[in-house]
Amino acid sequence: MYSLAREVIGVIDTDGECAEWTFPADPGAVRTARSAVRGQLHGWGLDSLSDIAALLVSELVTNALRHATGPIGLRLVRPAGLADVLLVEVSDPLPDPPRERVARPEDESGRGLQLVASSSRRWGTRPGNTGKTVWFELAVPG
Repeated sequence: MYSLAREVIGVIDTDGECAEWTFPADPGAVRTARSAVRGQLHGWGLDSLSDIAALLVSELVTNALRHATGPIGLRLVRPAGLADVLLVEVSDPLPDPPRERVARPEDESGRGLQLVASSSRRWGTRPGNTGKTVWFELAVPG
């Protein structure tokens, strides 16, 4: 099903449920990441978040493909004790944090982080050992 991905799904004792994938820096990774997100959210009974989560993941994976080389990580987390939050993380080997910018009407790109910022509860970046992670939180309907 996820031909480009290495998939790891499990339960983390202190962090709740987690699903992780690693994709090669290949254009097909965007489609595969969307499919992985939709499938996992369906499995968790969170179909109502599938469209927005898949869209935002598409934007972040596309950014990673444009600006970085190497593997792209994707992680979905349902933190223990926080039933109303879905945490989504996209990692890449480029250490530079993304820059949110205002796209002009005629620009064909540059709206991804604006979309993430306006569609999520919170978002941010953090450095990693080799690169960075861009994350966002979605509210789980109660």
